[in-house]
Amino acid sequence: MKIENHILGILQLYEYGMAIGKSLDYKESCDLFLKLILKRKNLNAAWILETDDNKMSSTYSIPFGEKVEEAYSSEFYKILNDIKDWTLLDNTTIISKIAPITITNGYVAIFNLKEQGYLFLYSKKQNITTKDLSQLQPVINKFSINLKACKAFREQQNLLHNLEVQNQELSDYAHMVSHDLKSPLRSIDTLTTWLKDDYSEKLGDSGAKQISTIRDSVEKMDTLINGILEYSTIGKNKVSTYKVNLNLLLKDLIKMIQIPDNIEVIVKELPVIIGDKYRLQQLFQNLISNAVAYNDKAQGKIIVGCEDRGDTYEFYVKDNGKGIDKVYFDKIFRAFEKLENNAESTGIGLSIVKKIVDLYGGRIWLESQVSEGTTFYFTLKK
Repeated sequence: MKIENHILGILQLYEYGMAIGKSLDYKESCDLFLKLILKRKNLNAAWILETDDNKMSSTYSIPFGEKVEEAYSSEFYKILNDIKDWTLLDNTTIISKIAPITITNGYVAIFNLKEQGYLFLYSKKQNITTKDLSQLQPVINKFSINLKACKAFREQQNLLHNLEVQNQELSDYAHMVSHDLKSPLRSIDTLTTWLKDDYSEKLGDSGAKQISTIRDSVEKMDTLINGILEYSTIGKNKVSTYKVNLNLLLKDLIKMIQIPDNIEVIVKELPVIIGDKYRLQQLFQNLISNAVAYNDKAQGKIIVGCEDRGDTYEFYVKDNGKGIDKVYFDKIFRAFEKLENNAESTGIGLSIVKKIVDLYGGRIWLESQVSEGTTFYFTLKK
């Protein structure tokens, strides 16, 4: 019989261990583990108390009781502070004060859960032994670790929720501001067009030049607003993916971009990939336009190509332009960062590129030599 009891005890411990870690929800984890212990050990109640800011509060109880909120007084401190792993006590008035349910007489086992507080197991009858508590100690330790993981997961979920709310608020704000800015911009554009057409003789060459400067600034502002909107919406909306022939996409794209006669764009054989045509077009358009804008050579050259890297494709956009100093390699991917005071640049193109690459689960980097040129590399999963 002793051997049978020993085997039964081992099987119970195994069962307790299997109940731990099945959920990262705090209450559900407590339910799975503590309900099983109460059932197998024929106990009457269990609850967990945590200490924080000199007070004690209950975070879980079974059966469900009233919330415990008690000052962490010297009498409680004396009882709990002396518990290294566990202790077994007769029910006292002090213990009754920190119980979420009404308990009279009986016995209470208290386990130290370290940072997770204290676990109380209550029995009306004397059916808790020190041997039981010693056997339970290893699984109680694992249970404490599981509770810590539950809290970390809950904090992560709360953080993600807060980030989602903030991102949505920022997106809404960007749309609102953009709408409010575009309206006066359209009015300025209309008024300057009217002035130029109807008062060209009175304005003269100097006045016409000022009007053109205003209109150029309005156009730049409109481009910047559109860039902000594009940046804020990337990844917000779910888009369908499908096969995209990058050779055809680049062929059409080259026709759209204003490329000076002194710059040659060479597109090598590219693969067909799974993606969204609009995002991929944004990606290549910004990189090629950037290479065109910062090419100072009499005979400029831009090469677009791809290498097969197993699970990914590694693309590159290489130019023989001005080049970039290494100290700016990280800076250029930040929104509104510009290496030069270029009136045509919004400083948001490469940040859009990085955001799209991140959206596709790839990475982007560059190699560059000042006065010799720059090569942007990025990967896309097959």
